[in-house]
Parts: sequence; C-alpha cells; structure tokens
Amino acid sequence: MSITEALLRPLLTMAAGRPLITHYDDAAGTRVELSVATMANWAAKTANWLADDLDVQPGSPVAVLLPAHWQTAAVLLGAWWCGAHVTSDPAGATLAVVPPSGSAPGAHAVAVASLDPMGRDLGPATDTLDYIAESRLHADDFLALTPVPGTTPALCGTPVDDVVATARIRAAALGLTPGSRVLSTRDWTLPDGLTDSFLAVLAGAASLVLVTNPDPAKLPTHRSTERTTIELT
Repeated sequence: MSITEALLRPLLTMAAGRPLITHYDDAAGTRVELSVATMANWAAKTANWLADDLDVQPGSPVAVLLPAHWQTAAVLLGAWWCGAHVTSDPAGATLAVVPPSGSAPGAHAVAVASLDPMGRDLGPATDTLDYIAESRLHADDFLALTPVPGTTPALCGTPVDDVVATARIRAAALGLTPGSRVLSTRDWTLPDGLTDSFLAVLAGAASLVLVTNPDPAKLPTHRSTERTTIELT
C-alpha cells in the first residue's frame, strides 16, 4: 500500500469535504483552501500523469525540489500514489519537479511547478514541461496497475511502511487529532521537515494551515481566523 493510500484515502472516507490545506502566502497576500477531495483529485491527476506520460513505477526516483506549497503536496501525494521514490537529489532521477527558474542537473526530465496560488499554469509562452498544464489533462481517479510493496523506497531511501509508521508516531507525539488545526510556517525539508509539517498532519487526520513567506504581524489574524489549535514554527 502506498503512502497516499495509507494516509489520504482514510480521510476521503472520513470527511472528503472538509479543509485539508489552507495555504496563505503572506508576501503575495493570497489565501486558498483545498478540501480533502480536491487534494485527492490533484494527487490522482499527478499520479496518472507520472505513470502514463513519464513511466514512473514503484521505486522510480522523483526529485521534488519545491518549497512548502499546496502544489508540492499534490506532487508528493501523486508521486507516492504510483510508488515513486521521492528524493532531494536530481542526479539520475526519472523526473525532477522544480519551481520557476529552478534547475535539476542530472535528471532525465524536468517539470516546472508554477506555484501559483490559484493553480494557474506557466502560460502558453513556455517551452518547459509544465506540471500544472500536463497533470490537469489527466483523470481525477487513479487506479494503480502495479501494487506498491511496503518495502519500496519512498522518501530519501526510507521504505513506504517505515515512512507511514514514523508519520503516525510523530502525529501522536504532536498531539494531532481529527479536530486539530495546525498552523505551520516550517519548510518542508526532506525528510524530517516534511514528516512533521505534512505527513504527520495527514496521519493525525488533522487540517493544515500552511503559511509561506510569513509576516509576523499577520500571524495573530491567521490564528484567530482559522481557529488553529497547534503551531509548528
């Protein structure tokens, strides 16, 4: 069972319509909210794109070189759904996903994530592989043709089962429950930052209020507006 099936699928059964990620970019002054179902759709589109167009299979290395962002969550969940091994090293990777103006020396293919808060793509004037434009064309459901064994490397060499177990341990240690609203300004460094700031939230069936480019003066308003209960800063 993949990480996505283990940690996201139960949330779809529990409450598909509730917020999963509420993303603020304080520098841009934007807010976007994605439900569990919406994030699952993006993950499925991503997984279908990776499997169908780029031949990503269980164990294929995919370098995710992106900051904390809801698009990063979609890339990660989609990659894990089809069994990819997410790494921070692009050398030899089947695919590397980078931000605009990013680079990935040694990767076999490179895709750019726009990181636009509303999910807009890079536009027609680009000659790069555009993550949003490519994945958007694919289906909202993903049916894995190849099961993902629990021993498959999933995150910087750590196998699926161990990543899931660690996420659940961290969720318990952080006191995360289905009613938790987690305000996080942390970077999603691989693997530890990502485990605490994203995977543990999924494992605890909590909701994430992700603040990037945080403005300290705006944090009290975010806390009040979103009724956050736990903070990761």
